[in-house]
Amino acid sequence: MSSSSTAAPAAATYNIDPAHSSAHFKIRHLMISNVRGEFGKVTGTAKLDAANPSNSSVTAEIDVHSINTREPDRDTHLKSPDFFDAATHPTIRFQSKKVEAIAPGEYKVTGDLTIRGTTREVVLQVEGPSQEIKDPWGNARLGAEASTKISRKDFGVTFNAAMETGGVMIGDEVDISLAVELVKAT
Repeated sequence: MSSSSTAAPAAATYNIDPAHSSAHFKIRHLMISNVRGEFGKVTGTAKLDAANPSNSSVTAEIDVHSINTREPDRDTHLKSPDFFDAATHPTIRFQSKKVEAIAPGEYKVTGDLTIRGTTREVVLQVEGPSQEIKDPWGNARLGAEASTKISRKDFGVTFNAAMETGGVMIGDEVDISLAVELVKAT
C-alpha cells in the first residue's frame, strides 16, 4: 500500500497514539553515570493550527505505573512515596498555555507540568510535527518529539542519600524527552 505525504491542514485535532508514543527520562546516578527510563503509557490531544501556531494547544497524561527502567525493584521504588507516589498521584499531566513557532518545524511550548500534585511551568522544545501521512488503515498521522529539563526537587521528589565519598546518590536535574505519534481525530 502506498502512503501519501501532504502538509497538515490549517487547524485540526489529533490524539496521541499510546501504542506508538512514550516519555523518556535521564538522571545522574552515583555522580558517575546516567540512568534512563521511560513511561510507556502516554495519552492526550494536540490541537494544531499550522497557519497560526499560537492557536495550537497540547494536553498529555502519563501513567506513572507504566514506568520502566529495566530494573523491577527500582521501578517499584520509583512508584513509592519516596519518588512519584503512584498510589496517590497515578498521573503526570501537561497542559500547554502558549505555543510559539521558533523556526520551520521547531516550536516552543510553554505549559503547566504536574508531578506528585505539584504544578510548575516548563518549556518544551518541540521538533515537528512531521508531514501528515495516511497509514495503511486510512488514518491521518503526524509525529513529533519534545524535550525539556526539570529539577525533580521543584516537584517534591526529594529522596536522596549521601555517599560515603561525597556527593549524592541521585542527581536533581532530569532530562525529559517525548516521542509521540498523533492520529487525526474523526
